[in-house]
Amino acid sequence: MDPKRVLIVDDSFVMRALLADLTASDPSFAIVGEAENGRVAIERAKETKPEVILLDIEMPEMDGIEALKRLRLLSKAQVIIVSSLTQVGSPMAAEAKRLGAFAVIAKPSGTLSLDIDEKKGTEIVRTMRKAVGLDA
Repeated sequence: MDPKRVLIVDDSFVMRALLADLTASDPSFAIVGEAENGRVAIERAKETKPEVILLDIEMPEMDGIEALKRLRLLSKAQVIIVSSLTQVGSPMAAEAKRLGAFAVIAKPSGTLSLDIDEKKGTEIVRTMRKAVGLDA
């Protein structure tokens, strides 16, 4: 079976690298692109046809909520929000779910969560697997 295609969207190069390492830890996934804001994410999604999109909310040019609205119109990808703005029960998390995000995962320690692998890595990979039907 071919690996599931993943697009990583975060304005922080460091966060994109950390999420890429997490994604690469599971051979069921292949990174097909990265984007630093929502506008670029839409272009990359058109080019790469991802099956999973890891999407931040707080980004310049076009934020993740606006990108999510547009991505829903052009892609069947499962979108997993990974953001410091989406703590459980927050209005932003509720809005992302309402707009069709598969899941919302809060970054553990703010915008630049260097501890994301240690604190949320298993949850992110498990959620990606569920999103594409690899785990029940």
